[in-house]
Amino acid sequence: MRLSNETPLFPLRKGKHARQAHVDLPEGTFEEEHARNGFFGKTTHLYRLHPPTDWTRIEGPLRPHSYDLNNLFPVDPAMEGDAATQEARAKALGASLFGSTEAAFAPVCFLHNQDVAMHFVAPSPMDFFYRNTDGDDVYFIHAGGGRLETDFGNLDYVRGDYLVLPRGTTYRFLPNDSVQRYLLIESAGEVTVPDRGMLGPNALFDPAMIDTPELADYEETPSREWAVHIKRENQITKVFYPFNPLDVVGWKGDLTVWRINVKDIRPVMSHRYHLPPSVHTTFLAKNFVICSFLPRPFEEEEGAMRVPFYHRNIDYDEVLFYSDGHFFSRDGIGAGMVTWHPTGIHHGPHPKAIPLSRTKDRTDEVAVMVDTINYLQATPAAGLVENLNYWASWK
Repeated sequence: MRLSNETPLFPLRKGKHARQAHVDLPEGTFEEEHARNGFFGKTTHLYRLHPPTDWTRIEGPLRPHSYDLNNLFPVDPAMEGDAATQEARAKALGASLFGSTEAAFAPVCFLHNQDVAMHFVAPSPMDFFYRNTDGDDVYFIHAGGGRLETDFGNLDYVRGDYLVLPRGTTYRFLPNDSVQRYLLIESAGEVTVPDRGMLGPNALFDPAMIDTPELADYEETPSREWAVHIKRENQITKVFYPFNPLDVVGWKGDLTVWRINVKDIRPVMSHRYHLPPSVHTTFLAKNFVICSFLPRPFEEEEGAMRVPFYHRNIDYDEVLFYSDGHFFSRDGIGAGMVTWHPTGIHHGPHPKAIPLSRTKDRTDEVAVMVDTINYLQATPAAGLVENLNYWASWK
């Protein structure tokens, strides 16, 4: 994404409007941002007499969706349900697996298109290595931690880490004994970082905060066979070696596995103006972005909006994975849940969010957003854990 050079200095205007967007709205109005290219393109602000989410019912596929991914891998056996429920769950999960179907890995896909597939993963220690030739893998560690072994060396990881693994990297997870839950964002194209532009090269996170793997001493294991499971077009080929295939003793270049933790990402803020979500972009990829919403102070100027403005996602499907904290703009949403707002239908803060934001000084939420240009499709696994009444939560 780039800043548009087409934005006029003096846009046309009619009727009641705020002189500065998101500040001092005309009394009794609700502001909607009608913008192209994910808040970077031409933009008009509409001032309405009613919230555009104040619907009575929705018929058709564009209704907002919410999924509780915690129920894909229940920690409590009581959540498994009766035999019929378990059978339906197994069938849905089996139909939605992208990649390895081994119990030690088995990412469960819940949303996907031709550019990106989003999965939830609950790995146990892997006795094989994995290589994805369909795209780059970005993991967000929602819960757990452990060691990641790769061609480039080893990385220890903890909750809140992003792990970026370039296409074709050989790797395996050796998680610790705690509960493991990872969000996996699989990109068909290369994953990069945004241009900081006039913010400078140290904005968002200093490149010095990036960690790369450390090579370990190689140990020969002559009596053991090692397996590498290679994914191509969502099919697995298994290659076997009489030695540990992670036998790299040195490397140089600018393509590698790397890690950044959300605590080392510094959000861009304005104390006078609610910035668009695009300023929180952490990664760029072909036809989608990954953004990180992190704890920050609220806007402090009198009259400035403190919550996301209403919009209808003209060019992007919007997905939010909620990881930690209190999600003040959403009712009924907790950690480990996902919302999906398709292109074309309005969304914005829930009714309680606007007055609630005036009672606090800062947010404490940690959430990962994926905005996609091409329309997403839900898998059977997503339907299994959907909150079907989410659309009514704006009432």
